[in-house]
Amino acid sequence: MSILASLVNAYDRLRDAPPFGFSSEKIGFLISLNEDGSVAHVVDLRDGEGKKKQPLMMLVPQPVKRTAGIAPNTFWDKTSYVLGVTASEGKRTAEEHAAFVKRHLDLLHDTSDPGLLALRLFLEAWTSEQFIPPFWVDEMKDQNVVFALESDRLRNIRLHDRAAAKTLWARVSAEGDSAAQICLVSGHAGPVARLHPSIKGVWGAQSSGAALVSFNLDAFESYGHIQGDNAPVSEASAFAYTTALNRFLERDSGHRVQIGDASTVFWADSVNAGTSGDAESLFAVFFDPKMDDAGEVKKIGIQLERIRKGEPLRDIEPDLDKGVRFYVLGLAPNAARLSIRFYFEDDFGVLTRNYQRFVDDMRIEPPPREPYPPLWKYLSELAVLGKRENVPPNLAGEWMRAVLSGTHYPLTLLSGILMRIRADGEVNALRVGVLKAVLNRNYKREAPVAFDPNNKNRGYLLGRLFAAYEQAQTAALGSKVNSTIKDKYYGSASAQPRKVFALLESGSANHLSKVGKQSPGRRVNLEKLIGAIMDKMDPGGDPFPASLPAEDQALFGLGYYHQRNEFFKKAAETADHGETAQ
Repeated sequence: MSILASLVNAYDRLRDAPPFGFSSEKIGFLISLNEDGSVAHVVDLRDGEGKKKQPLMMLVPQPVKRTAGIAPNTFWDKTSYVLGVTASEGKRTAEEHAAFVKRHLDLLHDTSDPGLLALRLFLEAWTSEQFIPPFWVDEMKDQNVVFALESDRLRNIRLHDRAAAKTLWARVSAEGDSAAQICLVSGHAGPVARLHPSIKGVWGAQSSGAALVSFNLDAFESYGHIQGDNAPVSEASAFAYTTALNRFLERDSGHRVQIGDASTVFWADSVNAGTSGDAESLFAVFFDPKMDDAGEVKKIGIQLERIRKGEPLRDIEPDLDKGVRFYVLGLAPNAARLSIRFYFEDDFGVLTRNYQRFVDDMRIEPPPREPYPPLWKYLSELAVLGKRENVPPNLAGEWMRAVLSGTHYPLTLLSGILMRIRADGEVNALRVGVLKAVLNRNYKREAPVAFDPNNKNRGYLLGRLFAAYEQAQTAALGSKVNSTIKDKYYGSASAQPRKVFALLESGSANHLSKVGKQSPGRRVNLEKLIGAIMDKMDPGGDPFPASLPAEDQALFGLGYYHQRNEFFKKAAETADHGETAQ
């Protein structure tokens, strides 16, 4: 099923789905009118305190598609259009207000409805000079505004909710409909959407929204068709897919997670709404463990733990294993449009098995502090200064696609982690987990999860040996030296061992000599370890090759991490027994 078709189907299953022609928008203030057009009240609809006040989400007539021109909405808009006032410089505020007034005076010139007549009288009498505190507050500027008749306001009815307003809006919406064509999404004949409604809520995209489907240059058009006629999608289907997508992209919708630069939405399709909800809740915590605080996750916590331990989903929840179709869509900004980073469609059971494989790929001992880190934490290890905005472009989407579909990971993960380790010398559980995952899946290398003293891979052994030399330096000089051998030589030792290890071996002899004067037993243990590692080197080969390929550099990092933590483990065990570390 195509992306648009699956979203149209999702619209039909939305709770409280807005009717065709209406949209859920952020509304900050309500102007309540008397029947003579005078203002009865100005009501702040926002919730919260101070600068954290949030506008109220309200169903209003669908907004127009604004580009560079001036185009007013019907029965509502921001204050520059409705009142002719703005907090910014507003070079064309007067033109915007004039357009709003003209549109509504034209629409309402012969109305007899008391509410619509009150709006017409208000617009005829209003001037921006009347916007005077304290009745009109500065906080209102640039907020979206709706109207209500005062008698209706007390019953929580807005002007656009009145029957006469809905009838007028339906007539206005139908004006200019194109000739009926077969919709590529639904397969039914209907007027074609010339411009599709904007998609809002994508991280990094324009706050006013961006287009998922658009044709705005001659180069994109063919056979004389313009804009939406190049890919006929009916007005009804365009409204349905954009409404569903905008609902999923809302901050607290329970249908979105942020994966790098990809705003990721997901939804399930099942005959049982409860089963679909369980699948969506599980997916959310697969990739965003902060959702663990939500009540929904507490209900499925046991199933989640069993899934992460690798138990088959059919044994945990048979209804989720089959019969639940699952969709995941990743969107990223691309100028005024949206770019599709990835799209996944399959049974939830397939997705769960791929997730379990990912969890197994990332497993490392000792583990990171957080048992199941979200994907964004792994991605931050690839970013300069660890900032999410510095994650390499497209990488998040490529990795997420591989996780969902069970395919090879992008090799930029391997090169990116190796580059960051060389740059800052940080070898932690998250980075080593990524290296191990790429080795297992892409190179079919059996990278060990925990410390493996019998592993004979040259990269792994060289990493262990480097950690042993570092430990000798620490034992001799303490942990507060200005620059350790890791700080100086890790990058070159992992890439070009021959250039470095002869130097390290010489320096290690001096360190071991000093350790022997302080703690002979510790020196013996370190010498035995270094000798045992060297004995495992290929006797017929060069123990220190001129260079290591990327996969052996990854194993170097893995060996270093395991051996270094083995030292910490033994030190902790010795301390627990009240003994002096030897």
